[in-house]
Formats: sequence, C-alpha cells, structure tokens
Amino acid sequence: MTIGANVVGASVGNIAQSVMSRVNAVQLPPGYHITQGGQVANQNEVFVSMILALGVAVMLMYLILVIQFGSFLDPLAILVSLPLSLIGVVAALLITRDTLNIMSLIGVMMLMGIVAKNAILLIDFAKWARERGTSRAEALIEAGRTRLRPIVMTTLALVAGMIPVALGYGEGADFRAPLGRAVIGGVIASTLLTLIVIPTVYEIFDEFREWLFSKFRRHAAVPATPPEVEHAD
Repeated sequence: MTIGANVVGASVGNIAQSVMSRVNAVQLPPGYHITQGGQVANQNEVFVSMILALGVAVMLMYLILVIQFGSFLDPLAILVSLPLSLIGVVAALLITRDTLNIMSLIGVMMLMGIVAKNAILLIDFAKWARERGTSRAEALIEAGRTRLRPIVMTTLALVAGMIPVALGYGEGADFRAPLGRAVIGGVIASTLLTLIVIPTVYEIFDEFREWLFSKFRRHAAVPATPPEVEHAD
C-alpha cells in the first residue's frame, strides 16, 4: 500500500518527521513494515551524501595543511574555525525561519573552505613572527593586529556578494536564499570568533607541543644505568 501527500507551506523534513513519529506508534501485524519514499527518501539520500562529502573535504583540508605547515597540531587549530561558522549558520537560519535543506548544506560546504582562510592568515603570520624571535604572545597579538584589515575586507566583500542571493528576489530565489543566508551568518560568526578563539587554541597546542618535546628530551638525556657486575673473590 502506497500513501502519498503533497506538502504546502512547510518543509518536507519536518512534516516527514511528524508523520513518522505517529506512524511508528502504530502496532503493525507480523510481516508488515513501513518505508519512506518520494521526496523524503531522496532528501535523506542527499543528506547522507553531503555529510560524507563534507567529511572528505575536511580530511583533505587537514592533509594539505599538514604538508604546508609541517605539523600535525597547527592544522588542528585552523580546523577549529570550521565549527565556529556553524554557530552563525544556525543563528541565521533561525532568524530567517529557514530550514536545513540542500541549499543551506551547500552553503555549509562552501564555508568550510572560506572560513579557514582567516585562521590560516593568523597562524601563518604568527609562525613567521616567531621565527624572527618574537615571543608567542607578542606574535599572536601582532598577527591579529596586522591581519585584521584583510580579514575584515574579505568578509565584507563576501557578505556584500551574498546579499542579493539571501534576499531572494527573482524566479526560484526562495530555493537559493538559504544558501546565501547560511554563508552570511557563518562568515560573520566565524570572523568574530576566529580572532578570539584561534589564537587561544594555537597557544594551547603550542604549549602542549613544547611540554611534550621537553619531556621527550629529558627522558632522552638520562643516561642508562650500567648493569652491576658481580666480582668473584
């Protein structure tokens, strides 16, 4: 038996969740089961594919950053900026009363490559300043002060470019609008939080690396105790 319906004025995901919560409460006879089809099944398949693609993209970003920085910890500090952008995405969707759909997920994937650049600018400058002999704290402060202007300029340029998409004018604009709103919210939140969180995370990781190296050198410097030799009389 196939039961179908059209959704008007609401999201397919919310309606499907509400329907399934009631259908699952029905006791079915042995041998019967319920499956989802149509737009709901297609949407679930797309969501799974998008999540897998997002995971692969993050892993590729990490591997590239490891090669460029020559460190396993510095890229982790950069990748912390990725979940910070999700705060802005959720806030923008809540304010505009949008849902997490295919277009907003595409916007999240775009953000993964966009918001990481701010953290890369900060950490790359901080590492360069430390190579000149600057202390860790002074290098991070100088990085934030020097890189603030290009970070703000690129953020404003991206927000300005996404405003027409987010406003949703023209034919089919309602379908594209969540992408622009997700990108705008994610970029703004990431820019504000990256300048505070990323230097702190980098300092924590750098202190941990120095502690680990000092502990390793201390153990390596301890000479091995020679075995005691028994002398026979």
